[in-house]
Amino acid sequence: MSPQTSPPIVDLGVHYPPAGLSDRFALGVTKFLRLFADTFFAKRYGHRAVVLETVAAVPGMVGATLNHLKCLRRMQDDRGWIRTLMDEAENERMHLMTFIEVCQPTAFERFVVIAAQWVFYMFFFFLYLAAPKTAHRLVGYFEEEAVISYTHYLAEIDEGRSPNVPAPALAIRYWNLPMDATLRDVVIVVRADEAHHRDVNHGFANDLIGLPPVAVAPCPTHVELTPNWKAAV
Repeated sequence: MSPQTSPPIVDLGVHYPPAGLSDRFALGVTKFLRLFADTFFAKRYGHRAVVLETVAAVPGMVGATLNHLKCLRRMQDDRGWIRTLMDEAENERMHLMTFIEVCQPTAFERFVVIAAQWVFYMFFFFLYLAAPKTAHRLVGYFEEEAVISYTHYLAEIDEGRSPNVPAPALAIRYWNLPMDATLRDVVIVVRADEAHHRDVNHGFANDLIGLPPVAVAPCPTHVELTPNWKAAV
């Protein structure tokens, strides 16, 4: 497979206008968490990514698990939802592993990660049980904000306020980037991933209430992850 050389094109103006109480609730939660992130991290976008990507990997796994169990109970096809959500969870986890290489989290940030993950997992699990459409809309709005955050991160790099360090080897392998790729290249593909998740989740929310699908941004090419088995003793 040849390395990705052309940067993915991302529509930065995409926003799904809230329609109804559940959408406004989802947007309100998103804006509240955005305010918290802006207050706590300011312009430390690497540290912000480490904490937020930990939380971002939760919805896909929760949605995949609950859809898997529902399809087993009803003995019906999942229409590709389970694999899509599992891929989303794995992709967000790879974002986390990448930014850990770029910016080592402090002990306090590790504590925040543990606390936030448990609180958000329980919140999202019960939200998905009660209102899956609202849960997917919430993720769609989360990803809209993620696209904005990574756009700001790119500006920090381009204007010299954040160092454009070499890309971690993990990121080069996962996104099949050129060997001389930098952090800027990583942020571009991560932002494209988030745009893809944004559109997919807004599409899932629409599908659950019979609304038309949305246009989905292309997802950057990833390698197929395979187990790294330990040698037999």
